[in-house]
Amino acid sequence: MLSVYLICVGKLKEKFYKDACAEYVKRLSPYCRLTVVEIPETKLSKDPTLGEITNALAKEGETIRAKIPPGSRVAALCVEGRMRSSEEIPQMFPVPGRSPEKHMVFIIGGSYGLHPSIKAEANTQLSMSPMTFPHHLARVMLLEQIYRAFKINEGSAYHK
Repeated sequence: MLSVYLICVGKLKEKFYKDACAEYVKRLSPYCRLTVVEIPETKLSKDPTLGEITNALAKEGETIRAKIPPGSRVAALCVEGRMRSSEEIPQMFPVPGRSPEKHMVFIIGGSYGLHPSIKAEANTQLSMSPMTFPHHLARVMLLEQIYRAFKINEGSAYHK
């Protein structure tokens, strides 16, 4: 069974986001070993300078890097990434026994995104849309797409 990691900067606070994520975590349990890792978003001043933001992203990047298991295929969510259809998402996953990678890791940054080094080190840069979403909503949307990917591979009617 494939291990899927979702590494997120920031903690879910709103009940509706927690409930939605919990539903997809439950739905994914027959398909993969899902681990959601939340790392703290670095506290910044009310009006941070570019240097403060860069330092915060670097600090978050080091924490993210430490949470990526060896033998992982990594997708960093970022605006510079390539948009993919729902049908393309399953193709991103390593195939157990046929791929050198044993884990699929998705990374969602905080409100200022991800450090450039994390994006550069990822196997894939993925964009969900040219629109801007709260990163907590992006987590729900990504979990749904991961679930949809498994249903597509299964040939289920879930994906129409």
